[in-house]
Amino acid sequence: MSARAHRIKVREVVSETADAVSLIFDVPADLSGRFAYAPGQFLTVRVPSERTGSVARCYSLSSSPHCDDRPAVTVKRTAGGYASNWLCDNVSAGSILTVLEPAGNFSPRSLDRDFLLCAAGSGITPIMSIAKSALATGRGRVVVLYANRDRASIIFERQLRELTRRYPRRLVVLHWLESERGLPGTQGLATMLRPYRKYDVFLCGPQGFATVTTRALAYLRVPARAIHREEYRSLTDNPFERPVAVAPSELSDGAPPRREEPAVTANGTGTVRVEIDGSTHTLPWPRDRKLLDVLLDNGIDAPYVCRESACGTCVCRVRDGRTRMIMNEALIDEEIAMGLTLACQTLPESDDVRIVFDQ
Repeated sequence: MSARAHRIKVREVVSETADAVSLIFDVPADLSGRFAYAPGQFLTVRVPSERTGSVARCYSLSSSPHCDDRPAVTVKRTAGGYASNWLCDNVSAGSILTVLEPAGNFSPRSLDRDFLLCAAGSGITPIMSIAKSALATGRGRVVVLYANRDRASIIFERQLRELTRRYPRRLVVLHWLESERGLPGTQGLATMLRPYRKYDVFLCGPQGFATVTTRALAYLRVPARAIHREEYRSLTDNPFERPVAVAPSELSDGAPPRREEPAVTANGTGTVRVEIDGSTHTLPWPRDRKLLDVLLDNGIDAPYVCRESACGTCVCRVRDGRTRMIMNEALIDEEIAMGLTLACQTLPESDDVRIVFDQ
């Protein structure tokens, strides 16, 4: 198991709605540095399974590092959802869960901005973390658009009311309830969001909600670079279990067929020098092998969660040499220009490469 996985005690379980609970963790002092997090990040939780030994699921931190004493994730039951239902049914105060250290890049680079935070259902969890953090440490305005089936489904309803009372001039909470207004539509959302079209947008929720909200923002001519979206997806790999090394021809990472195939030269193997966790490793790097696979095959405990370019956990920096990414859903152009890359999608393009994990 990865050295980034830790057994952490659950201090308290808070019932948020009939279908959602918050798990508040009691992180020991010697791990406090490893569990430092940014608003909008997530924890990956190991859930026991009789069929596979365990499954891994990512849950956004709903707590704020700026105003909450302990990290917390909020879990909502889903129809047929094994992991979420297991956590809601089996975890209580004193339970021990195995979790990976915080990860993810759905986090503002500055909290001193005006934010339009759009959520539906359990998508409120990272949005709540960002909202509390921006209100506590920033000076801008915060607008929360929150869509739910009905009033009983609103997670954090009391906390949102309290924040509105505490920050009456800086916080606006807009509820969209299907029971009263039907499903959100492009025109309705555009009308509601028009006054805030120049704000930085953070969006988290089911695919349907994300699609219609994105259309509404496009109608308002909100530039794509101002929209940050968090996507929930099932993990194709279990980061709590060591992957078995296989030949490159046997690899299958579940990517869509549009994935570009690497253009390799005959007998192409270069050298990579990797600096990680205070150690330096020099390894052969075949031109058709992703950097993360090379590291894991050599027993190096590199950070990763999704292995699909989405979560940003495996971000590292190219200090020397040339590389390229097969896919990228986590890094913006400015970060790529700074030399950042995703280990799970990176191939070498020069014979000698130096990589540093310093993020």
